[in-house]
Amino acid sequence: MTDVAQHTGSTRGVLAATCISTLVVNANTSAVSILLPAISEDTGMSTGTLQWAVTGYSLMGAAVIITAGSLGDVFGRKRVFQAGLLLFVASCVLIALAGSGGMVIAGRVIQGASGATILACGLSLLSVANSGDARLRAVSLWGAAAAVGAAAGPLAGGVLVDTAGWQGLFWIDAGIAVLCMLLTAATVSESRDPNRPRDIDFAGTVLVALTLMPLILGVSKSGDWGWISAPTLLCFAICIVAGVAFVAVERRVKVPLLDLALLRNRVLVGSTIAILIGAGTINALMYLLSLYFQDPAALGFTPLEAGLATLPSTVGLVVVAPLVPRLAARFGGRQTIGAGFALCTAGFVVIGLVDASWQYVAFLLPLVAIAVGMGLSNGPSSSAATASVDANQVGEASGVSNMARYVGAAVATALAATIYATVIANHKGDGDTAADALADGLAAASWAMAVFSLLGLLLALVVIVRHRAGRGTLNDSAAAAAAHLHTLPTTASEPPSGGSRERSVESPS
Repeated sequence: MTDVAQHTGSTRGVLAATCISTLVVNANTSAVSILLPAISEDTGMSTGTLQWAVTGYSLMGAAVIITAGSLGDVFGRKRVFQAGLLLFVASCVLIALAGSGGMVIAGRVIQGASGATILACGLSLLSVANSGDARLRAVSLWGAAAAVGAAAGPLAGGVLVDTAGWQGLFWIDAGIAVLCMLLTAATVSESRDPNRPRDIDFAGTVLVALTLMPLILGVSKSGDWGWISAPTLLCFAICIVAGVAFVAVERRVKVPLLDLALLRNRVLVGSTIAILIGAGTINALMYLLSLYFQDPAALGFTPLEAGLATLPSTVGLVVVAPLVPRLAARFGGRQTIGAGFALCTAGFVVIGLVDASWQYVAFLLPLVAIAVGMGLSNGPSSSAATASVDANQVGEASGVSNMARYVGAAVATALAATIYATVIANHKGDGDTAADALADGLAAASWAMAVFSLLGLLLALVVIVRHRAGRGTLNDSAAAAAAHLHTLPTTASEPPSGGSRERSVESPS
């Protein structure tokens, strides 16, 4: 890919603007689950319905992330990045001023589009502004900022709810995004890809949304409508029709959103499904625990206490990351992924045994096991996705896996929320206490996540065959730390001879 910069800009300014923005976006995303009980209390909307503030964000991110990269290539990455920041500011203000749960959900859907745009074009700008080893260092810092933001988000959200109200998070994020806009305007050079066709696959983007939206709606409302009711079946039928239409469109457009030929790559497909499962289960877990920990009938934590309580699930991912590339290089990526999913399965099984009498200490060991397991599986899965394709397809493979993260987060969170709410309602209807009903709901949803993790284990053993392993460098460790958020190329993506070559690490166009 040829990238043309209009003028020389400050690489430090690009690094600062992109790293700060990705930190804020990921912190905002991970904090929202902690805020849901407070938002529910203020707006009067049930937490079950407010799960759309989480799933709607992921749904829109899945539809937009690859298209955002394409728009940047064609119309200018700085311009589209700035548009993403402006949209992020607008969504934060809309949410902070929201007088209803519907406005919060609408703001979060907009935020999904803006967040995906900021991540896709920010990484592109960083890639274009640097080259060689400097590019690897810059991208590694970007990945580290993303990981730190995701880990700090629940704690920051808990602090702000207790001190400034749940709206405080969005006001602060809006202010930081404005500063990023000013920094970008002053220091970042415009760039685009003059060799890329100007065709944008908007039809594919719309069809991704039309495939996911009825699927998530059908899953979310199945508890009320029934799994075989006419509305639920209609949602699933629309999902299937839109999915078939998506495949038909991708076969015909000049620059498709998804190169269907990539789906013949066994390792890429297997690693992408593993990424989807990992992203889905960790997002579902954070959603479930934020509600359970704060419910007065369960642990009754404050938002700050709940944020602290979920730290093992987020910080553990970052802490274990430096070890993962070396473990994968020594024992093999497939074995490391399998071990990770085995730990995740065990952790979810333990939580599936939850009882109303459990105190927080009983959750600590399974949370650590899940965090370590996610860390072990995420890094090698992302590495396998980019190592399994030719050099000119690394960007496309990265885009496929990044879309899979959003899809996994949306679908798994919707499914977990539905199971949780349905089981609680059924047990309360049977006369169980609120505490017992909540524990049963968490247990049922955890068993579902255990099944998905077990599928990930089987996938690692059967589908993800041997592939090139990374050397376990510091850059590989940074990529592993960010792997639950974004796929970054590692040394496993380099030529087998070990020679260097320039590669774009941006989202595909």
